[in-house]
Amino acid sequence: MTTSIQFRRQLIVAILLGAAVVGAFIRHYAEPGALRNVGTLMMLIWVPIVGNIVGWLIGRIKRKPQTTVAGTLPPTFVAGSAFKPQALVDITLRPASVPAEDKAIAEGEHHCAFVVDNQAFSARWLLPQGAAVLRRGQPRAVQVEFLAPAVALPLFTADTRFRMLVGQSFIGDGRVVELIKPS
Repeated sequence: MTTSIQFRRQLIVAILLGAAVVGAFIRHYAEPGALRNVGTLMMLIWVPIVGNIVGWLIGRIKRKPQTTVAGTLPPTFVAGSAFKPQALVDITLRPASVPAEDKAIAEGEHHCAFVVDNQAFSARWLLPQGAAVLRRGQPRAVQVEFLAPAVALPLFTADTRFRMLVGQSFIGDGRVVELIKPS
């Protein structure tokens, strides 16, 4: 079953193919001059459609899902584990790319990667219950726990600036205020 959009696309492809065939016929039998040039142009109308067909065929190729190194998932925080803050940081979330996504950030635990220079470190930060909501573009002090503190903390000294990465997008910027001594 084809939709009306698919039908229209098929109709356009058929019309352009017909124009290219007529153009080839004109070009073959016409003497050099204006009529032959019109035939050439009619044949060239078909060129963009060929690119679309090749793109469609490539999109139909089944690809294996991308896996991480050695087929394992990257390490993450254990679900339900206690939050042990290791640093106090000021963060400012960047404005949302779409106005509909420009909402206050909910209280609770949030995961991201903190990027210093070209190194990223998995971390989670906490907005405590009952705290004022966090709005994009407004700086806010939050506590942070790193997944690998022995590796991350030497790079996150006071006044170190970093970016916050979620997926493939940088969502915010920050600065380390102070490191928190374990109790």
